[in-house]
Amino acid sequence: MTLFEIVAILLSLSALFSYINARFIGLPTSIAVMAFSLVFSLILVGLNHLGIRDLADWAEQLVGEADLGRTLLDGMLSFLLFAGALHVNLDDLAEQKWLVALLASFGVVTTTFLVGGALWLVVDWLGLSLPFIYCLLFGAVVAPTDPVAVLAILKSVDAPASLSTKIAGESLFNDGVAVVVFLGILGIAQGEREATFASIGLLFLEEAVGGLVLGFILGFIGYRLLRKLDNYQVEILVTVALVAGGYALANRLHMSGPLAVVVAGLMLGNHGRKFAMSKKTEEQLDTFWELVDELLNAVLFLLIGLEILILSFELPTLWAGLVAIPVALLARLVAVGIPVMALKPFREFNPHSIRALTWGGLKGGISVALALSLPAGPERDLILPMAYVVVVFSILVQGLTIKHVLGTGDKAP
Repeated sequence: MTLFEIVAILLSLSALFSYINARFIGLPTSIAVMAFSLVFSLILVGLNHLGIRDLADWAEQLVGEADLGRTLLDGMLSFLLFAGALHVNLDDLAEQKWLVALLASFGVVTTTFLVGGALWLVVDWLGLSLPFIYCLLFGAVVAPTDPVAVLAILKSVDAPASLSTKIAGESLFNDGVAVVVFLGILGIAQGEREATFASIGLLFLEEAVGGLVLGFILGFIGYRLLRKLDNYQVEILVTVALVAGGYALANRLHMSGPLAVVVAGLMLGNHGRKFAMSKKTEEQLDTFWELVDELLNAVLFLLIGLEILILSFELPTLWAGLVAIPVALLARLVAVGIPVMALKPFREFNPHSIRALTWGGLKGGISVALALSLPAGPERDLILPMAYVVVVFSILVQGLTIKHVLGTGDKAP
């Protein structure tokens, strides 16, 4: 199957599912595409059990060659993050900077250790074998709130502006931190990195701080280039090159590509929008990146739904995944509750903020992609389906009910 054929099939299925939803159902597009994809996959699994294997084999080949892990982490994520950051108001984000910073750092680490510790007890109780370090690795996999899922859902609900800023700001930054934590724990598990503060601190400096600095440089270069032009076609091309080239450069330099493109997107979406773009350029740029965002979102959620075709679900593993859902939610509650309570003496929060931030911390493609990036082995065979169960619940259940949870409002600044 050629690359063009893979892209053509994914786009065709995404368009078909999106059309059916828009015409007859009316759910948020991302959730609908994933739900249709999941049902489609389950039908193929059923046909496979009935002896009709050709279509299922073809679909498995498609999913295998599309390779969600590499496709997302090495390609789609850069464009999706930039498109999301481009529309975040920097002044609003600055007002929430301490909460966002705590959630994106303390929250990720806390979730990792709480989920890892609880999972270690769960897998032993279920008769499964997973070393403690790999339980922590699973914690790192489900720790990040996925910016793609979060931003896609927030666009479809009428969330208060302050709450949207908190959730979106956290999701844009915490995936970069989560990847650093994931890489650190994976290095320890494989004996490639020492379990010391110095080793992890150096990794954090290289990846996270390096990514932030590189993003600032990229944003400044993009701002200066756009300021010299008044040709929206070329300016859009500059932003595309900035995202693709900057993300690739960050990966080559072992810096956080996600953090780099988020910072660049924030700079161009705010200072660049005010001082370097004409009104026409601003309109065309927004239209282009909104289209890119919608298109890639549809394909990504389609792939998440199709991923079930290549997963192996045994009953103990399924039970472990189901138990991991409340464990992840409780860990999220603690990781959100502590920063909010710590900041309460200094600023006002709505009484329902903790509940809204907990339920709004959706998991998504990044968690699946991180699990897929694990080296082949029994640990990966257990972590991947468990992560998939948590992600499916998060997108379908939390995503479909978040509007009711946010309906209480978070109108405090």
